[in-house]
Amino acid sequence: MAKKKAKKATKKKAAKKGGKRKPNAKFMAPLQPSAALSVIVGSKPLPRTQVVKKLWAYIKKAKLQDPKNRRNVRADAKLGPVFGGKKVVSMFEMTKLVSKHLKSK
Repeated sequence: MAKKKAKKATKKKAAKKGGKRKPNAKFMAPLQPSAALSVIVGSKPLPRTQVVKKLWAYIKKAKLQDPKNRRNVRADAKLGPVFGGKKVVSMFEMTKLVSKHLKSK
């Protein structure tokens, strides 16, 4: 019973500290997209979060998600070079392939 009270007390302390987490500066650092990726997201340096956001906007606008398995993305002419020539890529594999096309300044 003492353990339950101790757990509740630590949860309350954590809740009181509250507030939003600060984003990691390294995570928000602008990265330069490659020529193949800049066709989709633009040529200006962007944080990784914005690159992924723009990439998903393009995928949804062009209706490139597989209708049966929405975790898969089908490549078109613009995404083909980014995906390394693969026709279908899972969303998890996509982030790995996109990271190869981003370089720090």
